[in-house]
Amino acid sequence: MKTMLEHLSQYAFYHQDRRNVATHFVGIPMIVVGIAVLLSRPNFTLLDIEFTPALIIALASSVFYIRLDKMVGVVMTILLALTIWIAEFFALQSTFVWLITGIGLFIVGWIFQFVGHYFEGKKPAFLDDVTGLIIGPLFVFVELLFLLGLKQDWQKTIERSCEKQNKAVNKK
Repeated sequence: MKTMLEHLSQYAFYHQDRRNVATHFVGIPMIVVGIAVLLSRPNFTLLDIEFTPALIIALASSVFYIRLDKMVGVVMTILLALTIWIAEFFALQSTFVWLITGIGLFIVGWIFQFVGHYFEGKKPAFLDDVTGLIIGPLFVFVELLFLLGLKQDWQKTIERSCEKQNKAVNKK
């Protein structure tokens, strides 16, 4: 399994333009909430516990994040729990409100993503590696930590990795 910094470095290579990163701060949370909203209505009960696809995906994502880094993983789990709480609120609304909220957030979020990648001049990371879909939310959170002056050693490591990747691409 790749380390946290390997995942983030690979993802960061596709996200070096500050405008692209800024659009991801808006687009990725919208996409995550939109998907959670859409996947919070179908449900099933197992051992008197109600499950939804959104909850199962959030739990699996939490395990993945915690395996990469315990502290960051716990915070990501809290953020995912908040996402599920918001999604369940919308899932309880009328079918129209549920669908328009979920689909609307999903589509507008992707518009932000593609505008960012237009600025970047690179395709989205998940087109080369599907794990980019689960790393995106983590990337946004870690970028927030960087903005707050935290995890500066991670930031330097990731920046050095991007420089190496850029040199390798430019040699071709």
